[in-house]
Amino acid sequence: MKKKIFLIFPAILLMLMLAACAGSQESLSGNASQESTADTVETADTGDTSASDENAQEETDTEDFRIGIVTGSYAQSEDDRRGAEAFRDKYGADKVTLAIYPDNFTEEYDVTIQTIVNLADDPKIKAIIVNQAIEGTTDAFRKVKEKRPDILCIAGEAFEDFEDIRPYTDLVVNNDFVSRGYLIIKSAHDLGCDTFVHISFPRHLSYETYSRRVNIMKAACEEFGMTFAMEEAPDPTTDVGVPGAQAYVTEHIPEWVEKYGQNSAYFCTNDAHTEPLIKGLLEYGGYFIEADLPSPIMGYPGALDLDLTGADGDFEKITKEVEDAIVSGGGAGRFGTWTSSCGFTNSAGLAEHARNVLLGESSLTDLSDILSAYTVYSPETEWNGSKYTNAASGEVLDNIFLIYQDTYIFGDPGHYMGATKIRVPEEYFTIE
Repeated sequence: MKKKIFLIFPAILLMLMLAACAGSQESLSGNASQESTADTVETADTGDTSASDENAQEETDTEDFRIGIVTGSYAQSEDDRRGAEAFRDKYGADKVTLAIYPDNFTEEYDVTIQTIVNLADDPKIKAIIVNQAIEGTTDAFRKVKEKRPDILCIAGEAFEDFEDIRPYTDLVVNNDFVSRGYLIIKSAHDLGCDTFVHISFPRHLSYETYSRRVNIMKAACEEFGMTFAMEEAPDPTTDVGVPGAQAYVTEHIPEWVEKYGQNSAYFCTNDAHTEPLIKGLLEYGGYFIEADLPSPIMGYPGALDLDLTGADGDFEKITKEVEDAIVSGGGAGRFGTWTSSCGFTNSAGLAEHARNVLLGESSLTDLSDILSAYTVYSPETEWNGSKYTNAASGEVLDNIFLIYQDTYIFGDPGHYMGATKIRVPEEYFTIE
Protein backbone atom coordinates (compact mmCIF):
# COMPACT_ATOMS: atom_id res chain seq x y z
CA MET A 1 0.00 0.00 0.00
CA LYS A 2 2.79 2.41 0.83
CA LYS A 3 4.45 1.58 -2.48
CA LYS A 4 1.28 2.59 -4.39
CA ILE A 5 1.02 5.88 -2.50
CA PHE A 6 4.64 6.74 -3.34
CA LEU A 7 3.95 6.04 -7.02
CA ILE A 8 0.73 8.11 -7.16
CA PHE A 9 2.11 11.18 -5.39
CA PRO A 10 4.87 11.92 -7.94
CA ALA A 11 2.33 11.48 -10.74
CA ILE A 12 -0.05 13.99 -9.16
CA LEU A 13 2.81 16.43 -8.55
CA LEU A 14 3.92 16.16 -12.19
CA MET A 15 0.37 16.85 -13.40
CA LEU A 16 0.12 19.97 -11.20
CA MET A 17 3.45 21.30 -12.52
CA LEU A 18 2.39 20.79 -16.15
CA ALA A 19 -0.90 22.58 -15.52
CA ALA A 20 0.89 25.54 -13.93
CA CYS A 21 3.29 25.85 -16.87
CA ALA A 22 0.41 25.77 -19.33
CA GLY A 23 -1.38 28.54 -17.42
CA SER A 24 1.79 30.64 -17.32
CA GLN A 25 2.31 30.26 -21.07
CA GLU A 26 -1.31 31.20 -21.74
CA SER A 27 -0.93 34.34 -19.59
CA LEU A 28 2.28 35.39 -21.35
CA SER A 29 0.72 34.82 -24.74
CA GLY A 30 -2.26 36.98 -23.81
CA ASN A 31 -0.01 39.89 -22.69
CA ALA A 32 2.05 39.71 -25.85
CA SER A 33 -0.99 39.94 -28.07
CA GLN A 34 -2.23 43.03 -26.20
CA GLU A 35 1.11 44.84 -26.46
CA SER A 36 1.52 44.23 -30.20
CA THR A 37 -1.99 44.99 -31.45
CA ALA A 38 -0.69 47.29 -34.20
CA ASP A 39 1.74 44.61 -35.41
CA THR A 40 -1.05 42.06 -35.50
CA VAL A 41 -3.15 44.39 -37.67
CA GLU A 42 -0.25 44.91 -40.06
CA THR A 43 0.19 41.15 -40.53
CA ALA A 44 -3.52 40.24 -40.55
CA ASP A 45 -3.31 39.00 -44.14
CA THR A 46 -1.03 36.12 -43.20
CA GLY A 47 -2.37 35.51 -39.72
CA ASP A 48 1.22 35.14 -38.50
CA THR A 49 2.02 37.44 -35.56
CA SER A 50 5.36 35.92 -34.60
CA ALA A 51 7.27 37.85 -37.29
CA SER A 52 5.69 41.16 -36.28
CA ASP A 53 6.50 40.55 -32.60
CA GLU A 54 10.08 39.86 -33.65
CA ASN A 55 10.22 43.07 -35.68
CA ALA A 56 8.76 45.10 -32.82
CA GLN A 57 11.43 43.71 -30.48
CA GLU A 58 14.15 44.48 -33.05
CA GLU A 59 12.89 48.09 -33.45
CA THR A 60 12.88 48.56 -29.68
CA ASP A 61 16.45 47.28 -29.51
CA THR A 62 17.73 49.49 -32.36
CA GLU A 63 16.21 52.60 -30.77
CA ASP A 64 17.68 51.87 -27.35
CA PHE A 65 19.73 55.08 -27.37
CA ARG A 66 19.48 58.71 -26.39
CA ILE A 67 20.43 61.89 -28.23
CA GLY A 68 21.86 64.90 -26.41
CA ILE A 69 21.23 68.47 -27.62
CA VAL A 70 23.13 71.45 -26.22
CA THR A 71 21.89 74.98 -26.97
CA GLY A 72 22.01 78.48 -25.58
CA SER A 73 19.32 79.84 -23.30
CA TYR A 74 16.10 81.60 -24.34
CA ALA A 75 17.86 84.93 -23.75
CA GLN A 76 20.70 84.20 -26.15
CA SER A 77 19.12 81.92 -28.74
CA GLU A 78 15.45 81.15 -28.19
CA ASP A 79 14.93 79.46 -31.57
CA ASP A 80 17.76 76.99 -30.95
CA ARG A 81 16.29 76.02 -27.60
CA ARG A 82 12.73 75.66 -28.88
CA GLY A 83 13.93 73.41 -31.71
CA ALA A 84 15.64 71.14 -29.20
CA GLU A 85 12.46 71.04 -27.12
CA ALA A 86 10.38 70.19 -30.20
CA PHE A 87 12.56 67.17 -30.91
CA ARG A 88 12.36 66.09 -27.26
CA ASP A 89 8.59 66.49 -27.25
CA LYS A 90 8.33 64.39 -30.40
CA TYR A 91 10.36 61.43 -29.15
CA GLY A 92 10.10 61.75 -25.37
CA ALA A 93 12.36 62.80 -22.52
CA ASP A 94 13.54 59.20 -22.15
CA LYS A 95 15.10 59.42 -25.63
CA VAL A 96 16.42 62.99 -25.55
CA THR A 97 18.62 64.84 -23.05
CA LEU A 98 18.81 68.65 -23.25
CA ALA A 99 21.51 70.92 -21.83
CA ILE A 100 22.22 74.66 -21.89
CA TYR A 101 25.64 76.28 -22.12
CA PRO A 102 26.26 79.53 -20.16
CA ASP A 103 25.05 82.86 -21.57
CA ASN A 104 28.50 84.26 -20.86
CA PHE A 105 30.21 81.35 -22.55
CA THR A 106 33.36 83.29 -23.45
CA GLU A 107 34.04 83.84 -19.75
CA GLU A 108 32.89 80.37 -18.72
CA TYR A 109 34.85 78.34 -21.23
CA ASP A 110 35.46 75.38 -18.91
CA VAL A 111 31.79 75.25 -17.90
CA THR A 112 30.79 75.17 -21.57
CA ILE A 113 33.15 72.27 -22.25
CA GLN A 114 32.00 70.33 -19.21
CA THR A 115 28.33 70.85 -20.07
CA ILE A 116 28.93 69.10 -23.40
CA VAL A 117 31.30 66.42 -22.13
CA ASN A 118 28.98 65.47 -19.25
CA LEU A 119 26.50 64.03 -21.75
CA ALA A 120 29.02 61.32 -22.64
CA ASP A 121 28.72 59.93 -19.08
CA ASP A 122 25.37 58.47 -20.07
CA PRO A 123 26.16 55.14 -21.84
CA LYS A 124 22.94 55.40 -23.86
CA ILE A 125 23.90 58.74 -25.43
CA LYS A 126 24.92 57.95 -29.01
CA ALA A 127 24.86 61.45 -30.55
CA ILE A 128 25.53 64.96 -29.26
CA ILE A 129 24.34 68.02 -31.19
CA VAL A 130 25.63 71.47 -30.19
CA ASN A 131 23.71 74.37 -31.72
CA GLN A 132 25.09 76.97 -31.85
CA ALA A 133 28.54 75.40 -31.62
CA ILE A 134 30.17 78.26 -29.72
CA GLU A 135 33.76 78.53 -28.48
CA GLY A 136 34.75 75.43 -26.55
CA THR A 137 32.84 72.99 -28.74
CA THR A 138 36.03 71.78 -30.46
CA ASP A 139 37.75 71.00 -27.16
CA ALA A 140 34.57 69.42 -25.82
CA PHE A 141 34.17 67.15 -28.85
CA ARG A 142 37.84 66.17 -28.64
CA LYS A 143 37.30 65.03 -25.04
CA VAL A 144 34.07 63.25 -25.96
CA LYS A 145 35.83 61.34 -28.75
CA GLU A 146 38.67 60.37 -26.40
CA LYS A 147 36.14 59.10 -23.89
CA ARG A 148 33.46 57.71 -26.20
CA PRO A 149 34.52 57.36 -29.86
CA ASP A 150 31.16 55.72 -30.59
CA ILE A 151 29.27 59.02 -30.07
CA LEU A 152 28.35 61.10 -33.14
CA CYS A 153 29.49 64.69 -32.58
CA ILE A 154 27.49 67.18 -34.66
CA ALA A 155 27.90 70.96 -34.76
CA GLY A 156 25.21 73.35 -35.88
CA GLU A 157 26.43 76.85 -36.69
CA ALA A 158 30.08 76.34 -35.71
CA PHE A 159 31.84 79.49 -34.46
CA GLU A 160 35.34 78.05 -34.46
CA ASP A 161 37.47 77.66 -37.59
CA PHE A 162 36.32 74.74 -39.69
CA GLU A 163 39.84 73.36 -39.98
CA ASP A 164 40.06 73.27 -36.16
CA ILE A 165 36.71 71.66 -35.41
CA ARG A 166 36.64 69.27 -38.37
CA PRO A 167 38.95 66.53 -36.95
CA TYR A 168 36.74 66.02 -33.88
CA THR A 169 33.32 66.53 -35.47
CA ASP A 170 31.43 64.03 -37.58
CA LEU A 171 29.23 66.68 -39.19
CA VAL A 172 29.06 70.49 -39.30
CA VAL A 173 26.08 72.37 -40.78
CA ASN A 174 26.18 76.19 -40.96
CA ASN A 175 24.04 78.75 -42.69
CA ASP A 176 25.55 79.50 -46.09
CA PHE A 177 27.50 82.62 -45.19
CA VAL A 178 29.13 82.65 -48.63
CA SER A 179 25.97 82.58 -50.77
CA ARG A 180 24.01 84.72 -48.29
CA GLY A 181 26.74 87.34 -48.20
CA TYR A 182 25.95 87.96 -51.84
CA LEU A 183 22.19 87.27 -51.78
CA ILE A 184 21.35 89.58 -48.84
CA ILE A 185 23.04 92.49 -50.62
CA LYS A 186 21.30 91.65 -53.91
CA SER A 187 17.93 91.53 -52.13
CA ALA A 188 18.60 94.92 -50.50
CA HIS A 189 19.55 96.37 -53.89
CA ASP A 190 16.45 94.90 -55.56
CA LEU A 191 14.28 96.49 -52.84
CA GLY A 192 15.75 99.92 -53.60
CA CYS A 193 18.41 100.27 -50.87
CA ASP A 194 21.52 102.33 -51.58
CA THR A 195 23.42 101.66 -48.32
CA PHE A 196 24.11 98.52 -46.29
CA VAL A 197 25.05 98.80 -42.60
CA HIS A 198 26.77 95.84 -40.90
CA ILE A 199 26.55 95.81 -37.06
CA SER A 200 28.91 93.57 -35.07
CA PHE A 201 31.82 93.48 -32.58
CA PRO A 202 35.45 92.25 -32.56
CA ARG A 203 34.81 88.73 -31.24
CA HIS A 204 32.42 87.87 -34.06
CA LEU A 205 34.62 89.49 -36.68
CA SER A 206 37.50 87.25 -35.58
CA TYR A 207 35.62 84.18 -36.83
CA GLU A 208 36.36 83.02 -40.36
CA THR A 209 32.68 82.65 -41.25
CA TYR A 210 31.84 86.21 -40.16
CA SER A 211 34.94 87.90 -41.55
CA ARG A 212 34.59 86.20 -44.94
CA ARG A 213 30.93 87.19 -45.13
CA VAL A 214 31.82 90.82 -44.41
CA ASN A 215 34.27 90.81 -47.32
CA ILE A 216 31.72 89.13 -49.58
CA MET A 217 29.13 91.75 -48.62
CA LYS A 218 31.61 94.54 -49.36
CA ALA A 219 32.33 93.07 -52.79
CA ALA A 220 28.61 92.65 -53.53
CA CYS A 221 27.91 96.27 -52.52
CA GLU A 222 30.59 97.38 -54.94
CA GLU A 223 29.04 95.25 -57.71
CA PHE A 224 25.58 96.75 -57.12
CA GLY A 225 26.78 100.31 -56.61
CA MET A 226 25.85 100.47 -52.91
CA THR A 227 27.65 102.02 -49.95
CA PHE A 228 28.93 99.55 -47.35
CA ALA A 229 29.23 100.76 -43.73
CA MET A 230 30.11 99.13 -40.41
CA GLU A 231 28.93 99.97 -36.90
CA GLU A 232 30.01 98.37 -33.63
CA ALA A 233 27.62 97.37 -30.84
CA PRO A 234 28.56 95.78 -27.48
CA ASP A 235 29.17 92.05 -27.24
CA PRO A 236 26.38 90.59 -25.03
CA THR A 237 28.86 88.10 -23.51
CA THR A 238 30.85 90.93 -21.91
CA ASP A 239 30.06 92.74 -18.65
CA VAL A 240 27.23 94.77 -20.22
CA GLY A 241 25.29 91.55 -20.82
CA VAL A 242 22.26 91.20 -23.06
CA PRO A 243 20.37 94.19 -21.52
CA GLY A 244 23.29 96.55 -22.05
CA ALA A 245 23.89 95.41 -25.62
CA GLN A 246 20.23 95.81 -26.50
CA ALA A 247 20.02 99.23 -24.87
CA TYR A 248 22.96 100.41 -26.97
CA VAL A 249 21.27 99.38 -30.22
CA THR A 250 18.00 101.02 -29.16
CA GLU A 251 19.76 104.30 -28.38
CA HIS A 252 21.74 104.46 -31.63
CA ILE A 253 19.14 103.53 -34.25
CA PRO A 254 17.80 107.09 -34.67
CA GLU A 255 21.37 108.31 -35.16
CA TRP A 256 22.17 105.57 -37.69
CA VAL A 257 19.03 106.14 -39.77
CA GLU A 258 19.69 109.89 -39.84
CA LYS A 259 23.30 109.23 -40.85
CA TYR A 260 22.65 106.66 -43.59
CA GLY A 261 19.17 107.61 -44.78
CA GLN A 262 15.80 105.91 -45.16
CA ASN A 263 17.04 103.65 -47.96
CA SER A 264 19.64 101.97 -45.77
CA ALA A 265 19.46 98.24 -44.92
CA TYR A 266 20.79 96.86 -41.63
CA PHE A 267 22.27 93.53 -40.58
CA CYS A 268 23.54 92.41 -37.16
CA THR A 269 25.60 89.32 -36.37
CA ASN A 270 24.19 88.75 -32.86
CA ASP A 271 20.75 87.38 -31.97
CA ALA A 272 20.38 89.66 -28.93
CA HIS A 273 20.77 92.78 -31.11
CA THR A 274 18.03 91.69 -33.50
CA GLU A 275 14.93 92.60 -31.47
CA PRO A 276 15.87 96.25 -30.70
CA LEU A 277 17.12 96.69 -34.26
CA ILE A 278 13.81 95.58 -35.79
CA LYS A 279 11.81 97.69 -33.34
CA GLY A 280 13.87 100.80 -34.02
CA LEU A 281 13.85 100.44 -37.79
CA LEU A 282 10.09 99.99 -37.82
CA GLU A 283 9.78 103.29 -35.97
CA TYR A 284 12.50 105.40 -37.63
CA GLY A 285 12.80 103.89 -41.11
CA GLY A 286 15.30 101.67 -42.89
CA TYR A 287 15.27 98.06 -44.07
CA PHE A 288 15.96 94.72 -42.39
CA ILE A 289 16.41 91.97 -45.01
CA GLU A 290 16.86 89.05 -42.62
CA ALA A 291 18.56 88.08 -39.38
CA ASP A 292 21.96 86.46 -39.06
CA LEU A 293 20.10 83.22 -38.29
CA PRO A 294 16.74 84.05 -39.88
CA SER A 295 13.37 83.16 -38.41
CA PRO A 296 9.94 84.77 -38.06
CA ILE A 297 10.46 84.46 -34.29
CA MET A 298 13.98 85.88 -34.32
CA GLY A 299 13.45 89.33 -32.83
CA TYR A 300 10.02 89.93 -34.33
CA PRO A 301 7.67 88.83 -31.50
CA GLY A 302 9.46 90.99 -28.92
CA ALA A 303 9.86 93.95 -31.26
CA LEU A 304 6.18 93.81 -32.23
CA ASP A 305 4.87 92.87 -28.77
CA LEU A 306 3.19 89.73 -30.15
CA ASP A 307 1.71 86.98 -28.03
CA LEU A 308 2.34 83.77 -29.97
CA THR A 309 1.07 81.44 -27.27
CA GLY A 310 -0.07 78.19 -28.83
CA ALA A 311 1.78 78.75 -32.10
CA ASP A 312 5.05 77.05 -31.14
CA GLY A 313 6.53 75.37 -34.21
CA ASP A 314 3.67 76.45 -36.52
CA PHE A 315 5.78 78.76 -38.66
CA GLU A 316 3.08 79.35 -41.25
CA LYS A 317 0.84 80.79 -38.53
CA ILE A 318 3.71 82.69 -36.90
CA THR A 319 4.79 84.22 -40.21
CA LYS A 320 1.23 85.39 -40.89
CA GLU A 321 0.90 87.03 -37.45
CA VAL A 322 4.27 88.75 -37.78
CA GLU A 323 3.39 89.92 -41.30
CA ASP A 324 0.07 91.41 -40.16
CA ALA A 325 1.87 93.33 -37.39
CA ILE A 326 4.59 94.57 -39.74
CA VAL A 327 2.03 95.81 -42.26
CA SER A 328 -0.01 97.49 -39.51
CA GLY A 329 3.15 99.19 -38.27
CA GLY A 330 3.96 100.63 -41.70
CA GLY A 331 6.83 98.26 -42.47
CA ALA A 332 5.47 96.50 -45.57
CA GLY A 333 8.23 95.82 -48.09
CA ARG A 334 11.02 96.72 -45.65
CA PHE A 335 11.39 93.63 -43.42
CA GLY A 336 12.19 90.04 -44.26
CA THR A 337 12.96 86.59 -42.87
CA TRP A 338 13.17 82.92 -43.62
CA THR A 339 9.69 81.51 -43.15
CA SER A 340 11.09 78.64 -41.07
CA SER A 341 13.56 79.25 -38.28
CA CYS A 342 17.22 78.55 -38.98
CA GLY A 343 18.02 77.95 -35.31
CA PHE A 344 14.90 75.86 -34.69
CA THR A 345 15.47 73.58 -37.67
CA ASN A 346 19.19 73.30 -36.94
CA SER A 347 18.50 71.90 -33.46
CA ALA A 348 15.55 69.69 -34.39
CA GLY A 349 16.69 68.80 -37.91
CA LEU A 350 20.22 67.79 -36.94
CA ALA A 351 18.85 65.65 -34.10
CA GLU A 352 16.36 64.06 -36.52
CA HIS A 353 19.20 63.38 -38.97
CA ALA A 354 21.37 61.87 -36.20
CA ARG A 355 18.49 59.57 -35.21
CA ASN A 356 18.02 58.46 -38.83
CA VAL A 357 21.75 57.75 -39.12
CA LEU A 358 21.80 55.74 -35.88
CA LEU A 359 18.83 53.71 -37.14
CA GLY A 360 20.65 53.05 -40.43
CA GLU A 361 18.07 54.98 -42.45
CA SER A 362 20.29 57.87 -43.62
CA SER A 363 23.88 58.57 -44.55
CA LEU A 364 25.65 61.03 -42.25
CA THR A 365 27.20 63.20 -44.97
CA ASP A 366 24.50 63.04 -47.64
CA LEU A 367 23.06 66.54 -48.24
CA SER A 368 19.70 65.22 -49.44
CA ASP A 369 19.34 63.17 -46.24
CA ILE A 370 20.23 66.20 -44.11
CA LEU A 371 17.73 68.44 -45.89
CA SER A 372 15.05 65.74 -45.68
CA ALA A 373 15.45 65.74 -41.89
CA TYR A 374 15.23 69.55 -41.86
CA THR A 375 12.07 69.42 -43.97
CA VAL A 376 10.32 67.44 -41.21
CA TYR A 377 10.35 70.69 -39.19
CA SER A 378 9.96 73.11 -42.13
CA PRO A 379 7.57 71.42 -44.60
CA GLU A 380 6.72 74.60 -46.51
CA THR A 381 10.34 75.68 -46.93
CA GLU A 382 12.67 75.34 -49.89
CA TRP A 383 16.32 74.71 -48.96
CA ASN A 384 19.51 74.90 -50.97
CA GLY A 385 23.12 74.25 -50.04
CA SER A 386 26.42 72.59 -50.79
CA LYS A 387 29.59 71.23 -49.23
CA TYR A 388 31.99 73.85 -47.91
CA THR A 389 34.95 74.81 -50.07
CA ASN A 390 38.12 76.16 -48.44
CA ALA A 391 38.72 79.50 -50.18
CA ALA A 392 42.50 79.35 -49.84
CA SER A 393 43.15 75.74 -50.89
CA GLY A 394 40.06 75.02 -52.98
CA GLU A 395 39.53 71.79 -51.00
CA VAL A 396 35.94 70.60 -50.64
CA LEU A 397 35.34 69.36 -47.09
CA ASP A 398 33.12 66.29 -47.08
CA ASN A 399 31.65 66.67 -43.57
CA ILE A 400 30.89 70.41 -43.61
CA PHE A 401 27.76 71.77 -45.29
CA LEU A 402 26.40 75.27 -45.90
CA ILE A 403 22.63 75.63 -46.34
CA TYR A 404 20.06 78.42 -46.78
CA GLN A 405 16.40 79.21 -47.48
CA ASP A 406 14.70 81.73 -49.71
CA THR A 407 14.16 85.25 -48.31
CA TYR A 408 10.57 86.30 -47.68
CA ILE A 409 9.66 90.01 -47.53
CA PHE A 410 6.63 90.88 -45.40
CA GLY A 411 3.93 92.87 -47.17
CA ASP A 412 0.36 92.99 -48.39
CA PRO A 413 0.92 90.66 -50.06
CA GLY A 414 4.40 89.52 -49.10
CA HIS A 415 6.74 87.85 -51.55
CA TYR A 416 9.82 85.67 -51.84
CA MET A 417 12.99 87.09 -53.38
CA GLY A 418 13.81 83.86 -55.26
CA ALA A 419 17.16 83.59 -53.48
CA THR A 420 17.44 79.80 -53.78
CA LYS A 421 17.13 80.10 -57.57
CA ILE A 422 19.84 82.75 -58.04
CA ARG A 423 23.26 81.61 -59.18
CA VAL A 424 25.95 83.22 -57.03
CA PRO A 425 28.95 84.24 -59.20
CA GLU A 426 31.89 81.85 -58.79
CA GLU A 427 34.34 84.57 -57.73
CA TYR A 428 32.48 85.07 -54.43
CA PHE A 429 33.38 81.56 -53.28
CA THR A 430 37.09 82.40 -53.26
CA ILE A 431 36.85 85.71 -51.37
CA GLU A 432 38.68 85.37 -48.05
